[in-house]
Amino acid sequence: MTALDLLIFHVALTWALIGLTWTIQLVQYPSFALVGPAEFARFHDHHSTRITWLVAPLMGGELLTGLALFWAGPESLGPGLLGSGLALIALNWVWTACVAMPLHARLRGADRRLEQSLVRAHWVRTAAWSARGLWSVVALRAALGAP
Repeated sequence: MTALDLLIFHVALTWALIGLTWTIQLVQYPSFALVGPAEFARFHDHHSTRITWLVAPLMGGELLTGLALFWAGPESLGPGLLGSGLALIALNWVWTACVAMPLHARLRGADRRLEQSLVRAHWVRTAAWSARGLWSVVALRAALGAP
C-alpha cells in the first residue's frame, strides 16, 4: 500500500464517519423524543448496541490510519497538517469517552433534559468530524500536488 493509498483509505473512513455523525445528529438522537417512557430503555439499548457496531470499527480505523499517516504518509502533507488531523481525531475520541459515553450511560429512562444534553454534546463531534472532512480535502490536494 502506498502512502497515497493509505491517505485515500483514511479519507474514506473519515467521510463514512461524517455521514454517520450527521445522521445521528439530525435523525437518530432527535428520534429519542418519539419513544415513550415504557419503551425507552429497550430502544436506547438497541440504539447503543447497533450504533457501536458501526462507530467502533470506523473510529478505530480512522485512528489507526491517522497514526500511520503521521509516520508514513505522503511527505507533501507535512507535520502541521498531519498533526492537526490527529488533533481532531483525538478530540473525537476524548469527547466520546468523557462526554458522550457517560451521557449514554445515564440515559436509562425517557429523560428529555438528558436527551437534549446528549444532542447538544454531540454537536462537538459533528463539528469535529465536519472539520475532518475539510481537512481531508486539504490533505488530498496537498498529496496530489494541487495548488
